[in-house]
Amino acid sequence: MIDRSVPRRVLPAPEPRGAVTVPAALPVRPRTGRLLVLATVFVCAACGLVYELELLALGSYLIGDSVTQASVVLSVMVFAMGVGSLLAKRFRTAPAFGFAAIEAGLALLGGLSAMALYASFAWLGESRPALVAFSFAIGVLIGAEIPLLMVLIQRIRRQDAGGAVADLFAADYVGALVGGLAFPFLLLPLVGQLTGALLTGTVNAVVGGGLVLWLFRRDLSRRARWVLVATNVCVLAVLAAGTLLADDFERIARRAVYGGEVRVAVQTGVQELVLTGPPTGSPRSLDLYLDGRLRVSGYDEYRYHEALVHPAMTGPHARVLVLGGGDGLAAREVLRYPDVASVTVVELDPGVVRLARTDPMLSALNGGVYGDPRLGVVSEDAFHWLRGAAARDRFDVIVSDLPDPGITPSTKLYSQEFYGLAVRALRPGGRIAVHAGPLAVRPRSYWTVESTLRAAGLRTAPYSAGGRLSGFAAGPDRAPTGAGDSAPPQDWGFVLASREQVPPLYVNPDTPGLRSLSTASLRDAARDVERTRPAGLPPSTLPHPRY
Repeated sequence: MIDRSVPRRVLPAPEPRGAVTVPAALPVRPRTGRLLVLATVFVCAACGLVYELELLALGSYLIGDSVTQASVVLSVMVFAMGVGSLLAKRFRTAPAFGFAAIEAGLALLGGLSAMALYASFAWLGESRPALVAFSFAIGVLIGAEIPLLMVLIQRIRRQDAGGAVADLFAADYVGALVGGLAFPFLLLPLVGQLTGALLTGTVNAVVGGGLVLWLFRRDLSRRARWVLVATNVCVLAVLAAGTLLADDFERIARRAVYGGEVRVAVQTGVQELVLTGPPTGSPRSLDLYLDGRLRVSGYDEYRYHEALVHPAMTGPHARVLVLGGGDGLAAREVLRYPDVASVTVVELDPGVVRLARTDPMLSALNGGVYGDPRLGVVSEDAFHWLRGAAARDRFDVIVSDLPDPGITPSTKLYSQEFYGLAVRALRPGGRIAVHAGPLAVRPRSYWTVESTLRAAGLRTAPYSAGGRLSGFAAGPDRAPTGAGDSAPPQDWGFVLASREQVPPLYVNPDTPGLRSLSTASLRDAARDVERTRPAGLPPSTLPHPRY
């Protein structure tokens, strides 16, 4: 398989010295033999792209920052494919044996790559070295495929190099299309990342080994045939064992990451949802992880949600919009005000809402808000929904309860364009409250959010709130996000904004159920935050994200 991410012009090369040119003795007609080789190219290309996408998905999920992980995986694989093409010269005198050995190795490495990366993350707390190592090894093997297939197809029937290259590349690119579509729409939703990689490796081994052991069997010595048969049987046995044990492995690895009290683990079409904590007891023992990042900690989530919601509720608040917040905790704080007429929650993942409705502990934590007739839910991307809502709806308060801006998929939800849409959706005198990420850990990101709000025409009041000191998700890469941020005090950063004037930081002390927030604490925090303001940070836009 060749690289599909970097277009390049391919020039036919002259036949290398030492290449095998003797026509192969085939059990079928040459035309049928060529079709079988091209079908093998198609399948191997599909498998190779699945491995590549698997590494990209796992790198983004386990490490974060999908742009960086995609750049690392693609650049390492492209380089490694060049190395593999050069190394393929060593097999040109025995191309059939060499191709079968490469496919067996590729099936084993690609099939086990997802398990190995997850194990590295779960038990070592660091998956980046494993990601780079597997990207390089798989890239080397993929890069060695086409040169050997070129020799094999020329042995079936000689033709000009340009025609042979065109046929191989056509099969390779079409196979890549099928693999690229099969990964997100078939493998990932039906069997998941671990089993999907193992099944892909099985197909790779069967097709690659089967082509050589049947079509080119007369090119192999008796010893070579038995070596390939034994190798492929061992590879298939390992992959089969991995498939049978994948669920048990995932449970054990999940306990290593989240602890021994994993109650719910669900892979939705958007992300992995994990709830930990004892099945009975206080909701304060609950933790909710989204894609491995601690999103809600029952121990102190109220500090976060009170600080996010209540300063924005000073003033008219009949109609409230909550962006994100499918766990229902921000809506719980909004609905403490009896004069709220309606709350609209826009949550991308309906699985989060379903969990918040049905899980007894999470439902108890959010006060059963999804049973309140004033609450409505929209399952849609917040950016796309706001584009339509800005033309038809107006809100007194908008609460942006979204993951940190440092997480790449969230970057557009912290852009000047996004806040421009939010401004259009505000009623006169309306306020918008934004979770802007951990101030102490990423101050530049926090102040970029504030700068972006001002660039959208809003007047801002930055402030923060404290949290507990422990509870990071396992592993050094697991930067906390959202309500469950476990960080030093005053590490939950917020910005309150309005079009007309700088909104006052004020909390009504008579608000029912208020536990941790006061006007004095807000203003003290705002003074401390202001001391950290840097000068001249530009806003973040869609064409030029700055987080």
